[in-house]
Amino acid sequence: MNTFDAQYVAREAALAEAEFATQVGDFISVDFDDENRIATYLFNADIPGYRGWRWAVTIAKVDEDTAATICDVVVLPGPDSLLAPDHVPYRDRILPADITPGVIVPSLLDDTRLVPGAAALPQDEDLDATQIFELGLMRPRVMSIEGRDQASKRWYASDRGPTTPLAEQAPKPCNSCGFFVPLAGSLRSSFGVCANAIAPDDARVVSVDHGCGAHSEATL
Repeated sequence: MNTFDAQYVAREAALAEAEFATQVGDFISVDFDDENRIATYLFNADIPGYRGWRWAVTIAKVDEDTAATICDVVVLPGPDSLLAPDHVPYRDRILPADITPGVIVPSLLDDTRLVPGAAALPQDEDLDATQIFELGLMRPRVMSIEGRDQASKRWYASDRGPTTPLAEQAPKPCNSCGFFVPLAGSLRSSFGVCANAIAPDDARVVSVDHGCGAHSEATL
């Protein structure tokens, strides 16, 4: 079957759909299916806010004796169209600075960084009341291995890790400082909190191999 010419029908269909006749611009191209029974005609769409979009009018013609039928009339983006950015879920775009007084970030039940408190340790391990409290098992959920791993990598790569100019020029590392308070639990061997009022990292988590000039044992 030969290809059919229904450009006029397609343009009239676009004009009938458009709010103003000026919104249907020049003809761009036509694309036929494998059997040449269905064709999609493209026209420039001169619509405010839709730069680079096209009218796409799909026409069907069953055989040579059948009149062309309009199947669909839509406005589609072209290769140079102005498009809205892809949606990013709030949990992937929220920043610490976004958490201001009164702002609540809903907790996610499927957060892989957390596990039920009872699942944090082997079931056959006997713990006394003090150990249960220290490990945080009184809470509904505690950090999972994945959650601790993410936090460790984030902290270690931050400006409280070992590779900053402040740490590289420190007289000694934090783990030998009297103001270094080790964290509890599995992160104890890698991180602690600085408790030196004159240190730039006071009250912040630092790695054991971080450091600054306010080390407790620094001498002139």
